[in-house]
Amino acid sequence: MKHELIRNFCIIAHIDHGKSTLADRLLEFTHVIDKGAHEALILDDMDLEKERGITIKSHAIRMEYKHEGETYILNLIDTPGHVDFSYEVSRSLASCDGALLLIDASQGIEAQTMSNLYLAMDNDLEIIPVINKIDLLKADVEGTEHDIINNIGITSEMIFQISAKEGTGIDDLLKGIVDHIPSPKGNINLSAKALIFDSYFDIYRGVIVLVRIFDGKLKKGDMIKFLSSNKNFTIEEIGYLGLNKIETNELYAGEVGYIIANIKDVSNARVGDTITTEKGACTEALPGFKEPKPMVYSGVFPLDKEDHEDLRESLGKLKLNDAALTYEPESSLALGFGFRCGFLGMLHLEIVKERLLREYNIPIIITTPSVRFIINLNNGARKIIYNPVDMPDPVNIDSIEEPVMDLEIIVPTEFVGNIMKLVQERRGIQKNMQYIDEKRLSIHYEMPLIEIIFDFYDKLKSVSRGYASLDYSFKEYRISDVVKVDVLINGEKVDEMSFICHEGKAFQWGKSVTEKLKEVIPRHLFKIALQASIGSKIIARSTINALRKNVTAKCYGGDITRKRKLLERQKEGKKRMKEIGSVSIPQEAFMEVLKADRG
Repeated sequence: MKHELIRNFCIIAHIDHGKSTLADRLLEFTHVIDKGAHEALILDDMDLEKERGITIKSHAIRMEYKHEGETYILNLIDTPGHVDFSYEVSRSLASCDGALLLIDASQGIEAQTMSNLYLAMDNDLEIIPVINKIDLLKADVEGTEHDIINNIGITSEMIFQISAKEGTGIDDLLKGIVDHIPSPKGNINLSAKALIFDSYFDIYRGVIVLVRIFDGKLKKGDMIKFLSSNKNFTIEEIGYLGLNKIETNELYAGEVGYIIANIKDVSNARVGDTITTEKGACTEALPGFKEPKPMVYSGVFPLDKEDHEDLRESLGKLKLNDAALTYEPESSLALGFGFRCGFLGMLHLEIVKERLLREYNIPIIITTPSVRFIINLNNGARKIIYNPVDMPDPVNIDSIEEPVMDLEIIVPTEFVGNIMKLVQERRGIQKNMQYIDEKRLSIHYEMPLIEIIFDFYDKLKSVSRGYASLDYSFKEYRISDVVKVDVLINGEKVDEMSFICHEGKAFQWGKSVTEKLKEVIPRHLFKIALQASIGSKIIARSTINALRKNVTAKCYGGDITRKRKLLERQKEGKKRMKEIGSVSIPQEAFMEVLKADRG
């Protein structure tokens, strides 16, 4: 295949703007699938993706398109839209030469649209703006086109208008992809050089890596070398990606495909690594992807302690398929051995939890999430902590720095007051505000990450009736008055429920957590105190009353002193029981703590 006839492109957009639906229509119009013969959103092959209506994983697929007497190879990589999966987007962009910037005509340009656009520009990709959902009654095609011209600086002739659902404009878009996206650069005569943009584990074949060939060629039987791990493997099977894997003899510069090489150890196939041939190997690695920077950290423990080793293996395999996940061993008195995991956000955490249960059949407990803090000690040393349990004694702390994010919120003008009030409650500092058009504003804030990770996104959607969109990126660490809040159940500290928050929010968060625990911990035969404390100072308390047995029910008449004796004896028994009894904490209590109101 001549590399002049290859087009490598991806689709980038805000969540729910129609990426997966457009991918379906492209597959139909290039006859990869028959119209109506497959279920919708065919590239979203995970149950979770279908249930939630979002794309979680990047998906690559090859199409053939005939245009002006030539057959073109179109390699499409569908990408997620949610801010928590921006790492998936960056991996896709590094393997492409162009991008379709998809914008919903009824929603217009949103925060993640601009974020993904800047990522694409950083990768020097050719951008083709596409206005989708033009068939909707509330579609504002002219207004959206006006926004694109103003924000991107592109002529109206380069903007395509389509309805992915109806199939309107797809033919013109395919012609535009061929005409405007450049063919891949690369020299087939140079040493083989391929970039791993994704990988996954097959129980029978080992690690399967997905690659984009930049120079040279790779064929079945070649001895290949991974530059970062310096490991060698022999290619057992090579091919390209249709609806299923299609085996071929070799892949050339510019092509996208898969390699199976009996790779058993998941750590040997690192996403972003460069593959070359052992003979005549290239010496310089391709620029890889950005290292993922976890924003949220949480303890992950198996529900059954015997599943610890299975959990370790499952996290390794999941990391292969989700390179943004990080983990390291951790132990807990209450929950045993587990792992401290890093996630890009709370949605990412939820998805990992669900995937561990569904794909690997391992039920887990997640502890209260935290972010990374920098502790400046009195002796001049600096300590980085991911877990509230590791917080040093306050006596030894000079100052604490917390991560602050650059936040962009795009919202209709009618909800600006609600948004400003919400952000102000979350310690946000407004930086600027600008009109995108007559009806919508872009507001920029600086806000501590700890205020974002719990329920900020849900509250944002609630106060804006679903119309606000959010994007954020790391800005800096900033000194702040944050404290560690411990949760005590019947006087016993439960480290897994401890959290770090701003001093001014400690009472509110502590009271919310104790109230949540009161709902899920069952009543015992003795009274249970649920407390939140900063050091030895109790700042909030809730009480679970004891189950009461009516010991005086058998008394029919007689002197009142007889009843008093029975009640006093019961009181002494409960006091003794409280001293020696232990509180049974159900597993769901750890999850309910996450749902406590942090407003």
